[in-house]
Amino acid sequence: MHAFLQQPAIGSEAPRFLRLTLLPDLFGGWELLRESGRIGSRSQLRRELYLEEAEARAAFDKARDAELHRGFAVLHCSA
Repeated sequence: MHAFLQQPAIGSEAPRFLRLTLLPDLFGGWELLRESGRIGSRSQLRRELYLEEAEARAAFDKARDAELHRGFAVLHCSA
């Protein structure tokens, strides 16, 4: 499951982006990867681990919805 969100550019600054990725790990758990930053510059990657798929999907949805509330727009999403 992937989602790519982008915030509109403000003035001459490059727009901000957020990439959310939800993947199963090798041990039966789930990983939520959050990559964020400005387009064209370094990004930050954070990893959260979950034991249950339902818990991981809820975290994915919550992270996506929080960024939509902050003014980001979904450019690409796949389930």
